[in-house]
Amino acid sequence: MQALKRPEISAEGRKPMKLKIAVCDDDASQREYLIGILDAWSERNRHLTEVKQYTRAKEFLFDYSAEKDFDILLLDIEMPGMNGIELARKIRQESTVVQIIFITGYYEYFSDGFDVSALHYLLKPVNEQKLCPILNRAADNLAYRQRAVLVSDGDTSTKVPISDIIYIESENVYIVLHTIHGKYRTRMALTKFMEQLDETFFKVHRSYVVNLKYIQKITRTNITMVNEDVVPVSRGLYGEIHAALIKYL
Repeated sequence: MQALKRPEISAEGRKPMKLKIAVCDDDASQREYLIGILDAWSERNRHLTEVKQYTRAKEFLFDYSAEKDFDILLLDIEMPGMNGIELARKIRQESTVVQIIFITGYYEYFSDGFDVSALHYLLKPVNEQKLCPILNRAADNLAYRQRAVLVSDGDTSTKVPISDIIYIESENVYIVLHTIHGKYRTRMALTKFMEQLDETFFKVHRSYVVNLKYIQKITRTNITMVNEDVVPVSRGLYGEIHAALIKYL
């Protein structure tokens, strides 16, 4: 058997990536400060990064609408004209890929950040020790999107990105993958399929596993996903699910 070539690994144990990052903030000193942190983080991890800066949400939206190739967005909320929350909502109408990190001086927008599936919400002042772990998570999420599973149903096989899975439902000897692009059914035990997943997924019921990033609302008895499907929660699991969700955010 041919040995696999070992990939180059950064100082922090991650494979270097090519990333396009935007910093959107109307404060010039804040933009320069964040870009300095990004440069140091990129060099330490050997990432090849292109960083673009914007003073207005509409400026970024103009470029994003034309290119749609940004990977990470560091976004202020309170800006003249369109605010950061409004911008994030427009982005999410087209993509779940962009890793949005809110950096703001306003605490009251936290729930809005949750609604637009922001990766994290950091309060100013932000330092390197706070931001770099979040950037690492963003890079990990982007790398994770490249992973996929092959789902077979009869004579048809489909490659499904794991990050596109909203939740998984068990139906006797079959499982149904509910994804952002539709449903896929395959013959496999839920426990077996879970071996391919990571901590982004949580088993909330004997027949259901959910992707934490696609949770819209949670109660003690059920979870509403971003596609409006409602998933049951096993008795006594609410606390664990809530803790896992807070940790993920």
